[in-house]
Amino acid sequence: MLRAFPMLLIAVLLYNGTVFGSGAAGHDVNSVLARSFTIPMFSSDAWKVALGDLFIALSLVLLFIETIKATRTTHREIVNHALSMLTFVGAMAEFITLKGFGTSPFFFVTVMCLFDVVAGYTISIITAKRDLSVAPHDDY
Repeated sequence: MLRAFPMLLIAVLLYNGTVFGSGAAGHDVNSVLARSFTIPMFSSDAWKVALGDLFIALSLVLLFIETIKATRTTHREIVNHALSMLTFVGAMAEFITLKGFGTSPFFFVTVMCLFDVVAGYTISIITAKRDLSVAPHDDY
């Protein structure tokens, strides 16, 4: 059942928790996303990483997992594509209509949801065609 779960929904739900949690605490979501920490590098540079950057990085990892899952052609992947479409529509609706969701990190998460839908259907169709062409058949 976990294979049918759209992984990018995790990023969307984490962002929802951040927005609604920061709103309940009286914080602006942009100030929460701008919170950062520094990682010292071997080059003696200091890499400043913000919370918004972490959302994008996590979403990229989840998008990679979704792309790998799209190569299968079982009924679970069809359910996954449908749920991914619902995730994209929900994220797009939140981006357009809800306060606190009109940020660059959430925009990129929404674009990754769109990419998941388009790539998932495309990869599944190509994989299914390849499965059909490799399948044994009788020549009459």
